[in-house]
Amino acid sequence: MKTIIQTAGDAGNFKTLVAALTAAELVDTLNGAGPFTVFAPNDDAFAKLPAGTVEDLLKDKDGLAKILTYHVVSGKVMSKDVATMKSAKTVQGEDVAIDTTNGVMVNNAKVIKADIECSNGVIHVIDTVLMP
Repeated sequence: MKTIIQTAGDAGNFKTLVAALTAAELVDTLNGAGPFTVFAPNDDAFAKLPAGTVEDLLKDKDGLAKILTYHVVSGKVMSKDVATMKSAKTVQGEDVAIDTTNGVMVNNAKVIKADIECSNGVIHVIDTVLMP
């Protein structure tokens, strides 16, 4: 089984996320023991940001790291666990809201694919980049 970073890299639809994690020097962390739960925005989610946002973020390592760690929760939280939660504390320090009324929403992002298991955690694919 592959790590979160290897899995995201191999999937092919997380190119922007992997580039951002590399720019923020978070690759080693997410290749580490974990476990981690990553709410991973796909490339389409990054494409929805205003023009120039991604390019600006890639130049701002600290700001980028703050946003990326806002997508990570310590521990392995599978979808069955998420269903019982109202919020989750992120590695960045702030909470994300969880709403399971109509599918699973994390803040304003919809989980479009859940429970991609990795050797050091789990990935849930989301359709919108979360902003702390």
